[in-house]
Amino acid sequence: MSVLVNKDSKIIVQGFTGSEGTFHAGQMIDYGTNVVGGVTPGKGGQEHLGKPVFNTVDEAVQKVGADTSIIFVPPAFAADAIMESAEAGIKVIICITEGIPTADMVKVKAYIDQLDCTLVGPNCPGVITPDEAKVGIMPGFIFKKGKVGIVSKSGTLTYEAADQVVKQGFGVTTAIGIGGDPIIGTTTKEAVELLMNDEDTEAIVMIGEIGGNLEAEAAQWIKADGNRKPVVGFIAGQTAPAGRTMGHAGAIVGGADDTAQAKMKILAENGVHVVSSPAKIGEMVAKVLA
Repeated sequence: MSVLVNKDSKIIVQGFTGSEGTFHAGQMIDYGTNVVGGVTPGKGGQEHLGKPVFNTVDEAVQKVGADTSIIFVPPAFAADAIMESAEAGIKVIICITEGIPTADMVKVKAYIDQLDCTLVGPNCPGVITPDEAKVGIMPGFIFKKGKVGIVSKSGTLTYEAADQVVKQGFGVTTAIGIGGDPIIGTTTKEAVELLMNDEDTEAIVMIGEIGGNLEAEAAQWIKADGNRKPVVGFIAGQTAPAGRTMGHAGAIVGGADDTAQAKMKILAENGVHVVSSPAKIGEMVAKVLA
């Protein structure tokens, strides 16, 4: 079992022939991911990395049955790329692009909410189901198949958590990097819910950061759902000064509930096993699964 992506996903790369798209698509193909082609307007009919190039997502859906898309399109055009995918019937859209204007994402969110698709990102590292599909920019060699699901706002901490979980002898079912922008497709709660309902996932690592209320919303859902599986939580940005953006556009403390300390308290009150340092994630996973 896996969530969002697996060995049967038919993946296309939007922005396929650009430098970022080329590099990461190459890495994905080397990993064994089922990349069936890519999209670069004006370059349809060509071949790139041994895969067909299409002018539109719709063409890729019609000709190779694409159902999953990863987007490496510059910020000014990325919102249109997401909506084009959704309109063409792509079911899972993973947007890596950083710096998409928030006003653009407001329109995207309103548009895709009317359609039957899942957007992950933007400004995210992607999604990986180890040994099956790497749809993103994460270093594949760190991830080994196992029974722990990972949900993270931070790309780097996704890899760190995976490395620790693997070293503790467990491994990962699926890791979802949801992205750190103010408006994203899949929330922490939605990602946790996917893993909670996955029969192979026995524990979940949930990594959040300052700013917004996504982690509190997820923690309250976990408790309301009956704490079915142990969740290990970490919040980044414990030393962040109020009012200053830290790394991600959405990581800014706006009020008392946005701080790392307030979030950690809410998580603990809802039954999440909170660690104060990212170095302790693996140990805590081993403890809850003992």
